[in-house]
Amino acid sequence: MKKIKDVGGQAVIEGVMMRSPEFISVAIRRANGEIFVKRDPYVALTRRFKFLNIPIIRGVIVLIETLYIGVKTLMFSADEAMKETSPEVKEKKSEGGFLNSLWIFFMVILGVGLGVLIFFYLPLIFADLLKIKGGVLFNLVDGVIRLTIFLTYIYLISLWKDMRRIFEYHGAEHKSIYTLESGKELTVENAMGYSTLHPRCGTSFLLIVVIVSILVFMFLGRPHTFMDRLIRLSFIPLIAGISYELIKLSGRTMGSKFAKILTAPGLWLQRITTKEPDEKQLEVAIASLKSALNLPLQEAETNE
Repeated sequence: MKKIKDVGGQAVIEGVMMRSPEFISVAIRRANGEIFVKRDPYVALTRRFKFLNIPIIRGVIVLIETLYIGVKTLMFSADEAMKETSPEVKEKKSEGGFLNSLWIFFMVILGVGLGVLIFFYLPLIFADLLKIKGGVLFNLVDGVIRLTIFLTYIYLISLWKDMRRIFEYHGAEHKSIYTLESGKELTVENAMGYSTLHPRCGTSFLLIVVIVSILVFMFLGRPHTFMDRLIRLSFIPLIAGISYELIKLSGRTMGSKFAKILTAPGLWLQRITTKEPDEKQLEVAIASLKSALNLPLQEAETNE
């Protein structure tokens, strides 16, 4: 099989979403055991509009687009995972597409807002309580608090029993992508041998965002007023853009010492956010990946 690297994915409820340069595909294991696969045409905004494909700016665009697609896919998977597909049961098709899109957009904005509040503004308040005067020390403590909140959040959600299933599908996603990148045939047997830890994972991106934010905020000094804090928050798109470029650079220099150092923290964190999948979960991930690549599916998988 030809090696393809421009593919990414996301674990969803009882399934996996895969995204290739031409398609977005989601495969769900329904309650009756059937694998349901849905594929839609997809062209990234940075490919449709070349002026958006500028370093730093493209990272912000990709992040927003990924959040929108991620929320939309999660909502879809929640519905599909519980559906039965017997001939007697007719599936209700979603109506009011504009309202659904508006609701998803609202959820993305709400999620981003809460993320900024919890991971960027809250650490400032805690750091202020320590009465630190020096700008460098203040930003270092602020960053350590931010990193602590982030790691605590990841650890706490990992204790949620239902999240373990998603983390297993996350591992299945990585194993199937490794199989593709190696050029081997996309089979469960081939995928089983690969690691659940992947350097291009979104988990690694989030951790790099936290680290880059510490370095960027060092240049802004200690915030004294509410306006100073707002100015700091306005630098978040720049931080996201820089982090995205670092991820891309590590991907291009895979195997180098720089890439290994850059991806090491994210790989460590994935020991929490990925779990070893079973064969049935790998079947779902591979079905999603095949669909995204427009490859033939097995008879047991339905593509709608």
